Amino acid sequence: MRSPLKPPRSATGLRPLLALAESRTLLFVLLTATALWSFVGLAGEVSEGETHAFDETLLLAFRSSTDLSDPIGPPVVETAVRDITALGGVTVLTFVTLSVMGALALRRHGRSALFLGVAVAGGQALSHLSKAYFDRPRPDLVSHGTEYVSTSFPSGHSVMAAVTWLTLAVMLARAEPKRRMKAYWIVLATLVTSAVGVSRVYLGVHWPSDVLAGWTLGAGWAFLCLLVARWLDRKGSIEPERDEGNG
Repeated sequence: MRSPLKPPRSATGLRPLLALAESRTLLFVLLTATALWSFVGLAGEVSEGETHAFDETLLLAFRSSTDLSDPIGPPVVETAVRDITALGGVTVLTFVTLSVMGALALRRHGRSALFLGVAVAGGQALSHLSKAYFDRPRPDLVSHGTEYVSTSFPSGHSVMAAVTWLTLAVMLARAEPKRRMKAYWIVLATLVTSAVGVSRVYLGVHWPSDVLAGWTLGAGWAFLCLLVARWLDRKGSIEPERDEGNG
């Protein structure tokens, strides 16, 4: 007969998993708060003109010292950077998002697919609203290496790259049981997001602070979406995250 003071073995085995889940949630709360706080602080500095010297120095670092209309590197580099910057454009992101939604649906993660669509659409709306609010002009120190249709702060490509690629990675990771594959999706999304942001400065269409703001705002939104997904998971309103420990 089991002692009434001794918890069942199954309950004892669950404790480490529950503790891990709580620590992950706390980590994502801290990441979300840090990212959004960084965006607010950066927006304040930009509004007061405190980033001007930093922006100008870094923007000119990507240009030939004898011809500011010429980005550093051979022409093939500029062509490659234009290809990279397209990874943060609406056309590519819409195509990739719909493709991943389809993959999730085929894996019988229909509610996760719907959540992904809502999260990306919300990030797009956030990007447009923030641009309209700050209404910062584009850089005028150098020529622009690609077309644009909106204001400068924050970088829409950087916001949407962070929102979309990171959220895509998170949702794919939730459906992937192997932890090394979870890490792979997150690292890949981070690299793509970083490359898109750098490409916007290289092409002269954004100040570096625009890109930093885009990264922080987009990452904050992606982390917030992850927290919401974990909350929905606990309520049973979305497919549970798969892990090597739980199948």
